[in-house]
Amino acid sequence: MREILIKGQLNKFKTFQEFAEEFQLGSEDLILTNAFIYKPFMADLNLKCQVVFQESFGAGEPSEEMITEIFKAVKPETFERIVAVGGGAIMDIGKVLSLKRTGSVHDLYFKKAEVVPEKELIAIPTTCGTGSEVTNISVAIVRDDNGNTTKLGLVSDLLIPSSVCLIPEMLKTLPYAPFASSAIDALIHAVESYLSPSRATMTSELYGVKAMELILEGFRRIREGGEEARFNYLDEFVTAACYAGIAFLQAGCATVHAMSFPLGGTYHVPHGESNYALFGKVLEKYDAAQPEGKIMEFKQTIAGILGGTAEDAIGNLNKLLETILHLKPLREYGFKEEDIETFADSVLENQQRLVVNSYVPLTKALIKEIYAECL
Repeated sequence: MREILIKGQLNKFKTFQEFAEEFQLGSEDLILTNAFIYKPFMADLNLKCQVVFQESFGAGEPSEEMITEIFKAVKPETFERIVAVGGGAIMDIGKVLSLKRTGSVHDLYFKKAEVVPEKELIAIPTTCGTGSEVTNISVAIVRDDNGNTTKLGLVSDLLIPSSVCLIPEMLKTLPYAPFASSAIDALIHAVESYLSPSRATMTSELYGVKAMELILEGFRRIREGGEEARFNYLDEFVTAACYAGIAFLQAGCATVHAMSFPLGGTYHVPHGESNYALFGKVLEKYDAAQPEGKIMEFKQTIAGILGGTAEDAIGNLNKLLETILHLKPLREYGFKEEDIETFADSVLENQQRLVVNSYVPLTKALIKEIYAECL
């Protein structure tokens, strides 16, 4: 089985200044970031780079409209390297900006335009969740032929950044709620890749289990020491998110992500939260449907980390996550009962790259059941 361990070069720095000096940032570099990240970490360095703030083109997660406007404002001839500094949204946009403009943004995401790399991409994550700095996917909110919005992934190994730079101190400005939801998202990446029935590899299991260990140990410290305890563990959290990204680069994500994409695309629920809203219920359904398969190994792994028995592992995991971030029912995000049918159809129509990685066959009936029980 083909495995991509890490396509780009993996680096770790103490400060952004240390990174800037090592990579000799200059006038031919474009920094894509947010103002709230730029001001504390970069503004005083007097860099000669072109700087683009995502929020200048709209709020929230990337959409094809937002990326199109950035394309209009940023001319390819004005830069040679892109330095994407931020969360998953910044990474997603940076990956597309690194491509030759062979067609519209819509055409790229609907696979009607060729993916051709043109610019070097350096990725610096400022959350501990997406793992997008090491993956081959860019996700955006798009509108399908029926006018419905959903999230869609553009997938190509040509999107993997050439250099990844981890700078733990850059997580310090992340408020607790997005920190918690992004860390839970990283945990879900590790779990879904571990349970992937057809694509799991030695690499995905190795990195996935290590990510679970690091994240759950961090959560245990937060449960005991409060929200501020995370600041003594930022290196481990950002490392774990990267490990989880390496894991799902090999094995893919599955049911949780497939079902969360319509929720995020329609009601603009932050990615980590939309995944968390479904995660526990999906694990329960997996366990009920096929308890003696790979999920038994997963439960034994979780029990080894958290203590207790394998039989109690999923329940103990869900209890720990509740202490980290309160689990909201879908209705609190605007989800309605009539969405169940529409969303189930959207999952099966638009998310087959994820559906195929489901631990058990993901039927429409099962999708509707999970949505209904999370409502």
